[in-house]
Amino acid sequence: MSKALNRFQREDPTFRVHTDPESNQIIISGMGELHLEIYMERMRREYNVDLDSSPPRVAYRETLTGKGAFDFTHKKQTGGQGQYARVAGYVEAIEEEDLDEHEQKLLASGKRVLFQNQTIGGSIPPNFIPACEKGFFEAATEGPLIGHPIQGVRVTLTDGGWHPVDSSELAFKIACINAFKQGMLKANPQVLEPVMGVEITVPKEFQSTVVSSIGKRKGVILNSENMAGTDYTRVDAEVPLSNMVGYSTDLRSTTQGKGEFSMEFKKYSIVPRDSMEKLVAKYKEDKAKEKKD
Repeated sequence: MSKALNRFQREDPTFRVHTDPESNQIIISGMGELHLEIYMERMRREYNVDLDSSPPRVAYRETLTGKGAFDFTHKKQTGGQGQYARVAGYVEAIEEEDLDEHEQKLLASGKRVLFQNQTIGGSIPPNFIPACEKGFFEAATEGPLIGHPIQGVRVTLTDGGWHPVDSSELAFKIACINAFKQGMLKANPQVLEPVMGVEITVPKEFQSTVVSSIGKRKGVILNSENMAGTDYTRVDAEVPLSNMVGYSTDLRSTTQGKGEFSMEFKKYSIVPRDSMEKLVAKYKEDKAKEKKD
């Protein structure tokens, strides 16, 4: 397959291949769905590659809309030295406008979860605090609902407990991973989906058709205006990325090939409850299959 993809890229500059770092999917892109289908058929026929294809996985995120307390004790006793760590505190949703300058810089640098230590009296020795922070950050890479990264959350550590022999960095890291999950489930977790800003240009005669198609894809029309000196109309809209699959084919067929569109990421928005329930159910089903395999 790699040999075929490399050859196609050399032959056709409009055919591109890259690996998505989050999903690890190999993504191919081109001038349209028919364009890509031709290359996939060539891989099957000319290179005898038995491949599966699907739409690119949507980069969902998870967040919470409330506040959830946690109090978790990790205790493990073996023949030798055991493991012991207790952590307590809470997780809460954050709004960027409520953050101080330092926290805003942390978010801008790529941190999706903020951490603050408010323990007093040596309830957790200072040398174990970095391990706690690392545990919370690691837990935030996989949310409890659909396994996608978590964002827009602050973790506050308020109390804990330790043992002079059995406590270790590993014990506190494990305790924090489990405590984070405990707090998230109490704080009304939600799934976020990427919403795209879509700009569509079509002849005026197809304006109503385009507006209707955006509505069917649960999009919101922001603006619609005639382009000066032309017979074309530009429609600006916001549409969930998951609903844009196949739109190029749809637009081409409903506008006699005269319509075109572009889109870019706009924001993350909470998915409707019915959609979230489907995503959660599919995630649980996939996890169950993995266990069987």
